[in-house]
Amino acid sequence: MSPVLAGVLQLLALIIALGLSYRPLGDHMAKVYSSEKHLRPEKWIYQAIGANPSVEMRWPAYLRGVLAFSAVSVLFLYLLQRVQGSLPGSLGFVSIDPDQAFNTAASFVANTNWQSYYGEQAMGHVVQTGGLAVQNFVSAAVGIAVAVALVRGFARSRTGELGNFWADLVRGTVRVLLPISVIGALVLVACGAIQNFSGIHEVGQFTGGSQQWNGGAVASQEVIKELGTNGGGYFNANSAHPFENPNGLSNLFEVYLILVIPFALTRTFGRMVGSLKQGYAILGTMAVIWVGFTALMMWTEFAGKAPAFELAGGAMEGKETRFGIGASALFSVATTLTSTGAVNSFHSSNTGFGGGINLLGMQLGEIAPGGVGSGLYGMLIMAVIAVFIAGLMVGRTPEYLGKKIGTREIKFAACYILITPALVLCFTAASFVLDTPAHSMTNSGAHGFSEILYAYTSGANNNGSAFAGLNADTQWFNTTIGLAMLLGRFLPMVFVLGLAGSLAEQTPVPETAGTLRTEKPLFTGLLVGTILIITGLTYFPALALGPLAEGLAA
Repeated sequence: MSPVLAGVLQLLALIIALGLSYRPLGDHMAKVYSSEKHLRPEKWIYQAIGANPSVEMRWPAYLRGVLAFSAVSVLFLYLLQRVQGSLPGSLGFVSIDPDQAFNTAASFVANTNWQSYYGEQAMGHVVQTGGLAVQNFVSAAVGIAVAVALVRGFARSRTGELGNFWADLVRGTVRVLLPISVIGALVLVACGAIQNFSGIHEVGQFTGGSQQWNGGAVASQEVIKELGTNGGGYFNANSAHPFENPNGLSNLFEVYLILVIPFALTRTFGRMVGSLKQGYAILGTMAVIWVGFTALMMWTEFAGKAPAFELAGGAMEGKETRFGIGASALFSVATTLTSTGAVNSFHSSNTGFGGGINLLGMQLGEIAPGGVGSGLYGMLIMAVIAVFIAGLMVGRTPEYLGKKIGTREIKFAACYILITPALVLCFTAASFVLDTPAHSMTNSGAHGFSEILYAYTSGANNNGSAFAGLNADTQWFNTTIGLAMLLGRFLPMVFVLGLAGSLAEQTPVPETAGTLRTEKPLFTGLLVGTILIITGLTYFPALALGPLAEGLAA
C-alpha cells in the first residue's frame, strides 16, 4: 500500500468514527447541560466548594466564577511546582524555578499546555497527576461551560440569565470528560501506553553513559490531554514518544479523541437552540476547513521533489517512521485547528508551506473544529460577524437565530476577534526589537522568524505546540508567553459572555421573507469566506515574512 493511500484511508476511517459518535455524544451533552437534576457525587462537590448549583447567573456573575476558579487554579498549580522538592513521589526532582512555574501554571489553566521544560526530567508524579492532569480536566470543562453559556444566550429571551457556572463546570467534568477518559485510558493501555507510578529506571548502556527513563500515569493523562484539547505531554517528545503513543492504532485513536467533542458540540448547539439544521451549518463550516487543511498538508508533505524527498516518499524529516507522513499530517492539522498542541512529529521539520498551514490553522482562531468549547464559541462569534456583513450588503438589520445583531453585539464580537492578533503580533514584534530574545532562535532568516511567530501564535491561541528550534526557557519567553496565554484565554471569554448576556436579554425577532437563512449552504460558504478573509487580512504580512518566504525559496 502506498503512503498516500494509507493516509487517505486513515482520514476516511476517522471521518466514519466521528460520524458514528456525532449524534449520541452531541445529544448526551445537550441533556447534561439542560438537566435540572444533580447526581449524588456532584452534590458532594457543591457542598465541598460551597456552591448553590440552582442559582441562575447573569453574565457578570458567570464571568466572576470563571475568573475566580481559574485564578485559584493558577495559584495552586504554581505553589505545587514551587514545593515539588519537598513532596513525596517527586522522583528526586527539585522545585521549579519561579518564572517557569508561572509559565506552566498559566499554560495548563489556560488550556494551552505550552511546555518549556522536559517533563520526564522536571516533574514528579504528584505534580504530573495531582496538578497537570487535574487542570487538563477542569480547564476543558471551563471552555465547554462558556460555550454553553453563549448557546443559552441565543436560546433564551427576555432574561440575562445564562445558567450556573459551578453546575456547568462540575457536570462537564463528571458526566462528559471523566467517563470518556476512563474508557479511553483503557484503550491506550491496551495499545501499549504505560500506566504506573514507578521510579527512574536504567534501560541500557550507551556510548557516554546510561539512559534512564521514569514511568508514570501516562495513559490516563494522555487521554484527557487529547480529549480536552490540552496537549501537554508527560514526556518532552509528546505524542511522538512510544510510551504516550505506541503505534498507528493509538495514533488514530488520539486524533479521534481530539476532534470528537468539538465536532459533537455543534449538535449540542443545534439541539439547545431548537434547530438541528443550525448545528449542521456550523458543522459543515468546520468540516470544510478541516478537510481542506488536511488535504493541503498531505499534499505539501508528500509532494517534495528533492532527491531526499523522493527516496523517502515525502518529507520524512522530523517524523516517526511508525506513523509516516499521512498520519503525521493528519495529527498536526487536528492539533493546530484545535487548541490541543500535542505533536507526533516536529512541526519545524515540515516543509515551508506545511509549517505555514499549521500556523494558519491556529491563526484562524482554532475554530475548525477548535478547542473543547472554545471552538464552538469562536465559530459562533464568526457567524455573528458573517451575519453582520450580510446585513450590510442587503441593507437590513442583521439577525442570527432570531436575535438582532446591533451595535452592542458587534462591539463584543469585534473585540473578540481583535484581541488575539494584537497579542501575537505585538509580542512577536517586541521579541525582535529587543536583543536577548533573538538569541534563543536556532535558525535565522524566514525560518527563525517563524519560530517566534509560532510561539506567540501558539500561546495566545491557547494551542501549546512548538515549532521547535526556539529556546523558550528564558525569563522573557516564560513571562511573555505566560501573559499571552492568560490574556488570550480569558479576555475573549469576557466578550463571549458579554455577548451571551446581551443576546439573552433580547426579545426574539420573528422570521420574515427577508431573513437570512443561516441553516443553508449559502451561509456556510459566506462563513468560510469571512473566516479566511479576516484571518488573511490580519496575518498575511507576518506569514509572508515567515513560512511563505521559506516555502517560495525552497
